[in-house]
Amino acid sequence: MEQEAQKYRMICTLTFGDIYGQIIVWLIVIFLSLASALALWSTTRQIYALATVGIVLVLSLPFLLFAFVTTLLNHIEFTPIEQGASTRQFTPGGTLKATSQKSAQAAG
Repeated sequence: MEQEAQKYRMICTLTFGDIYGQIIVWLIVIFLSLASALALWSTTRQIYALATVGIVLVLSLPFLLFAFVTTLLNHIEFTPIEQGASTRQFTPGGTLKATSQKSAQAAG
């Protein structure tokens, strides 16, 4: 007898409040790098100012992406769907419709 594959529902529970702190910290890092660039800006040290902003952005982006991705992955849940349970599906128009998932059995 063939065993049917288990079906799962993926639910993302991520909200803006979960990443709000990360965004604030990264904005602070950007403003501090711009402030340091303005402090270094003069007619003879313009390249140092631009290099400071570039280094800060290049070094902080991987940490930002790592924080976002791990936060997102921590908020994804997979729950098994029981046979015959009703599920909710979004139609292309954005409306919600309830459907019943029942397995079709071969007659014979």
